[in-house]
Amino acid sequence: MLHETKEAKFFACTQSTDLAEQIAKAYGAKLGNVITSTYSDGEFQPSYEESIRGTRVFIIGSTHPGPKNLMELLLMIDAAKRASARHITAVMPYFGWARQDRKDKPRVPIAAKLVAKMLEAAGATRIITMDLHADQIQGFFEKPVDHLFASTIFLPYLRSLNLDNLTIASPDMGGSKRAYAYSKALKSDVVICYKQRAKANVISHMELIGDVTGKNVVLVDDMVDTAGTLTKAADLMMERGALSVRAICTHPILSGAAYERLENSKLEELIVTDSIPLKNESKKLKVLTCASLFAEVMHHVHNNESISNKFVM
Repeated sequence: MLHETKEAKFFACTQSTDLAEQIAKAYGAKLGNVITSTYSDGEFQPSYEESIRGTRVFIIGSTHPGPKNLMELLLMIDAAKRASARHITAVMPYFGWARQDRKDKPRVPIAAKLVAKMLEAAGATRIITMDLHADQIQGFFEKPVDHLFASTIFLPYLRSLNLDNLTIASPDMGGSKRAYAYSKALKSDVVICYKQRAKANVISHMELIGDVTGKNVVLVDDMVDTAGTLTKAADLMMERGALSVRAICTHPILSGAAYERLENSKLEELIVTDSIPLKNESKKLKVLTCASLFAEVMHHVHNNESISNKFVM
């Protein structure tokens, strides 16, 4: 007799509850019941309040710092393993600690590798994530990784703007590959910013490679943290004759003085996804949901169907 495939179950970490509800709704399911007990010293314990034996569970949670978000995901994975779940898929719209993907100076950790090993040790059998800071992080895992691209969300929106003389820009040399991929899809020109840092999150100097005179520029990046690079690049491009400057960034970390910089900059619009919940509101922020993208991929994964058409770039 053929084995009957059980319905998948969906659970949310507390930091991603809103997005998880949208994903489950787009999938046509409901979130499962998890209760988190907290001790007076801050220690916490998630508990599944329904049977998950023999099922595929999708645990949805971004792991943006601080460490509580990562720890909660690890505990939920461990609890699912000990509750005899058949498959445990960690759905991480934002894979935190990804900027530490190599040793860029002596005596520092490779945190992205450590996080990958922790997820596997906890019991994750598959990872679904979006726009990793570095593609090679996929190689840190021994389990399957579905690395989705937010370009499937951003490209239709950019086309709907009908911008004349469109130019795609990378805010740094490291993002040039991403910028070229967008420019190829949109049949536009490319410019690149060259920056030097005095230290982390502090830019000492920036130059522009390419001409933006009379252009509508769209900066492309995987994340926006303090918004120092983006706003400085936007101001530089407007000084060099650009008609307008927008930015698309998948993960809106927006820490420190990011919101103030955004409001005071010459950026016309910052387009982001809801992979991380926003801390504040801004009239310059445009949020596009990634819920439908994840729901469709999770449906294909559960039914052992191809998801290659979701890898736009």
